[in-house]
Amino acid sequence: MIAVNSPHPLLPAIDREHDAAEVNALGKDRGPVFYETCHLYAQTLWQQGFPAKCILALNRALSCVLSTDEPVMSRLPLPYQALAWIMIHRPGQEQFIGNPRRHWQHLATRMVEPNKELRSWRAWACWYLAKEILPELLEQGGSAQAIVAAKGLGMISDPAAITAIVEELLAAHPDEVTAFRGGKTKLQGFFVGQLMKRTGGRADPKLANQILVEKLKG
Repeated sequence: MIAVNSPHPLLPAIDREHDAAEVNALGKDRGPVFYETCHLYAQTLWQQGFPAKCILALNRALSCVLSTDEPVMSRLPLPYQALAWIMIHRPGQEQFIGNPRRHWQHLATRMVEPNKELRSWRAWACWYLAKEILPELLEQGGSAQAIVAAKGLGMISDPAAITAIVEELLAAHPDEVTAFRGGKTKLQGFFVGQLMKRTGGRADPKLANQILVEKLKG
């Protein structure tokens, strides 16, 4: 593979080129293999100089609803940081990135089942990141990292802060908590979506999932 860009630091390392056929071969499966394959394909696309296609591959990864017990989730958290990194380090005019903000708004408002609500809020979380990061870069220039810091868009990695948000979330949805504890464990996806909504996708995925599961289980 001829690499145009250096490896994306938040995507898995690759030792060969991955292509769309590997993703498509998995059909309707949205399990851990599909999730990881999307990340590998995204890394390939980034290195080949196709950041817009890389974003699309990561969108497909976000369509997966996986348990926090899945080993792949500890290695590859939900790719909000990876997507933000693309916007912050986006290449020049020669590499098309499109309009991420409009893209995610369109995606969020036209989402269909399965897992429509969760996937919609994941798209809105991405839209929020694009809305906050891109305009000032395009209009005023300067450092994207500085904008992230000034607007408080960095990752929320304080356990106490995440715990407080999770506790507020569970208190606001007592019926869903009861249903989860009664065996409807698929509601975990609902709570993940609500958590991403409340934090604008900024909560440390691994830590947030750990705290959420602990609190849900009581």
